[in-house]
Amino acid sequence: MPKRPKGHKISRVLPGGIAEEMGVEPGMVLVSVNGHLIEDVFDYRFYMQEEHLDILIREESGEETLLEIDREADEEFGVEFESGLMDDYKSCRNRCIFCFIDQMPKGLRPTLYFKDDDSRLSFLQGNYVTLTNMSDHDIDRIIRFRMEPINVSVHTTNPALRRQMLGNRFAGDIFPKLRRLADAGIELNGQIVLCRGVNDGAELERTIRDLATYRPAMRSVSVVPVGLTKFREHLPKLEPFDAASAGEVIDQIEGWQRKLAADGICPDSPHFVHASDEWYILAGRELPEEERYDGYLQFENGVGMVRLMETEVREEISELLANAPADFFVEKRQMTLVTGTLVAGHMRRFVGLIEEAFPSVRVRVQAITNDFFGHSITVTGLVTGQDLIAQLLKVQREEPGALGEEILLPVTMLRSGEKVFLDDKTTDDVEEALGLPVHVVWATGRELVRAILGLAPLHDGTRQVYEAWEPEE
Repeated sequence: MPKRPKGHKISRVLPGGIAEEMGVEPGMVLVSVNGHLIEDVFDYRFYMQEEHLDILIREESGEETLLEIDREADEEFGVEFESGLMDDYKSCRNRCIFCFIDQMPKGLRPTLYFKDDDSRLSFLQGNYVTLTNMSDHDIDRIIRFRMEPINVSVHTTNPALRRQMLGNRFAGDIFPKLRRLADAGIELNGQIVLCRGVNDGAELERTIRDLATYRPAMRSVSVVPVGLTKFREHLPKLEPFDAASAGEVIDQIEGWQRKLAADGICPDSPHFVHASDEWYILAGRELPEEERYDGYLQFENGVGMVRLMETEVREEISELLANAPADFFVEKRQMTLVTGTLVAGHMRRFVGLIEEAFPSVRVRVQAITNDFFGHSITVTGLVTGQDLIAQLLKVQREEPGALGEEILLPVTMLRSGEKVFLDDKTTDDVEEALGLPVHVVWATGRELVRAILGLAPLHDGTRQVYEAWEPEE
């Protein structure tokens, strides 16, 4: 006797949807749609767009019922499932020499140690994937369902070097898959984590040249420096970049930008390859002008964040001053904005612009040194609650009153949708330790201005940081 398909258990029936009207209840299982078994959320979304739906539902008793539905274009079936992906998450099979998760200490929450390598999360959340665990069936589905953009961690186009860097004997076999995706017109973005003495120099030259052949499907490539924590026991020895070597990387990338922008293949993203902000700050160089970021295609990878924030700070100040009523008044305010050490200098400059326009506000920018992961980790998103509390308490002891009346905390320090730092400290812990309220600020220049002035935020959403879902046990 053939085994019955497992299906997908319904966890919630949304009010006002077709499912509620037809008596569907939580605990029932969706088996198929129009005769198609549902593999994951993409099959579900694809087949649920039909005007006529035959939905096979299995009740908790095991009895199966076929729901015949003629739906209007704007009508939703209206259910949620136990897993948002409607499938198990694909974990990473690689042992990358630069993997940040392998450089974390023990004792953090379990989700931080889960390595995803799932193309579906690339489409849904913007995660980068290596393609090493992707089958021809997976490629077929990406093309069929137009799951784009797909963000690919390439690192090198030298197959032997890629096998070495990813610690996977199949890691050099992805390029026919990449070509299939590009030939099908699937939008791609690439990422190169650069390791000094490994995939830089001539190897970086080769990788950029090879990836440029995938244009226009591949719209952009970011180059980011490897992050090295103090927890690299039993891992390959890697050297950090310094100002001189960072400058060499910038020169190499900017040379390719000039060359590729001139060939006219991608008029909407002509510069193609981009150095993350960290390179420019490390090298002590001015950031590129806004036009060279091609619309900030690699923003979430740290490319152009500082430039865009400056633009938004200036725009928000100008608009507030231009549109302010005659009686507009900003009360006297004093506060502390915390940040990582990497961008502290730029944040002080932005704060200076705000204070100049609105003299009644005073903001202390406090750079938090990363004692937890090591001082080579300088980005704001990896600041832990314990480091923040310890260093702000030190300021309070040495300079009473210097922190002002509140703490402004960038949302990038927290888990998505929660008040939790990487080390499971919370914003409540910060408030309790310091005796000051904490105001979480969305990571844009406009929101920074408004938070400093005490104005209502423009954005009330959350941002995906670290891990946005709980893997199944």
